Amino acid sequence: MAGYFFPSLYNMASLVLVLLLLTVMADLLLLYGKKAGIVATRQLPERLSISDGNPVSLFISNRYRFPAVMQVIDELPVQLQIRDWERQLTIPATSSATIAYEVKPFTRGEYIFDNINVIINGPLRLTRRRYSINARHTVKVYPSFIQMRRFQLLAVTNRLQEAGIKRMRRLGHSTEFEQIKEYVRGDDYRTINWKATARRGGSLMINNYSDEKSQQIYCVINKGRVMKMPFGGMTLLDHAINASLVLSNVAMVKQDKAGLITFAEKLDSFLPADKKPGQMNLILESLYKQQTDFLEADYEKLYAIIRSRITNRGLVVLFTNFESLEGLKREMPAFKKIAHYHLLLIVFFENTAIRELIHAAAEDLEQVYIKTIAEKFAFEKRQMVKELQQNGILSILTAPEQLTVNTINKYLELKNRNYI
Repeated sequence: MAGYFFPSLYNMASLVLVLLLLTVMADLLLLYGKKAGIVATRQLPERLSISDGNPVSLFISNRYRFPAVMQVIDELPVQLQIRDWERQLTIPATSSATIAYEVKPFTRGEYIFDNINVIINGPLRLTRRRYSINARHTVKVYPSFIQMRRFQLLAVTNRLQEAGIKRMRRLGHSTEFEQIKEYVRGDDYRTINWKATARRGGSLMINNYSDEKSQQIYCVINKGRVMKMPFGGMTLLDHAINASLVLSNVAMVKQDKAGLITFAEKLDSFLPADKKPGQMNLILESLYKQQTDFLEADYEKLYAIIRSRITNRGLVVLFTNFESLEGLKREMPAFKKIAHYHLLLIVFFENTAIRELIHAAAEDLEQVYIKTIAEKFAFEKRQMVKELQQNGILSILTAPEQLTVNTINKYLELKNRNYI
């Protein structure tokens, strides 16, 4: 524009334009001269664990002879609902770098990780090039096996207290004889074996008893409408599945047999109780494919299945939920029948949203009404516990986030009291 009035400036502007075009072409040549200047791969675990942090790594190599300033965008699975994942990165010439991050899935199923997009600036910062690297990978999200392994390690090393499990005082002793050993200070003098002591001549000998083993522990999961409710990003069904997996593993560490039943309006899966080496894999694969329906659970049919397929008495842990006392009373006849043949433990859930409403301060009349209704629902949940107790049925009312710890505590308590 200035050259229109001053012709000498027009020639200068033309020279600058030519130099700019040459610089852009040089930048393009450096950027597009190499066919695969950026190489990227993604490393994933063979399977992901629901509600846990799972590590993901991106390995990016810069094959250019200049430092690469880039923007990395990983195409994550749609279930994660992460639409703004990106990283800014600078990699020196002919070098590599790693981007490590975690994904935390809240639903089970197949997750598809798609392309890795790398947008790199030219060395002169005048042009950009986009690499869309095919890294499509499908990985399955399983119930929380990371949590299962953590509890397994603590159970094997007798350090379950570190996970919040209470130390239970043993009442009496088991009747399963293990061996005769020499008396040491602190042993129960009531177990002295006088015949063995007489044969030994001078040293007191006692009978040593071990925990009763090979008891049947069945985790029964209701997949009906009431288990579709979400808490903490997961449904009640997923919370129950995680707790069942951990409880089954701890039971097998304690030398008990673990089994699984899932049902709704009809039986979905039945896995007989066992403690063979591959039992946990069978339980994990069976729990992976469980999904909720919007139908009501048939507890009478559940009783018929338990009565016909489980012959020996064992512990039946039923994961379900009730939102009204009338709903519980309707199913009470079936619960009584199951409790007649097995030790029945019913695990149902406290509504944490209602608990928050109760503890919130009321600022107007409407909130007073809301708090009153919330307290009524909470009181009704406590009435359910009393109703089950009056009918001789054990129960746990727990918040979803405390489900695993509370269930294992109850299992260990029942085992220490020789109920199973």
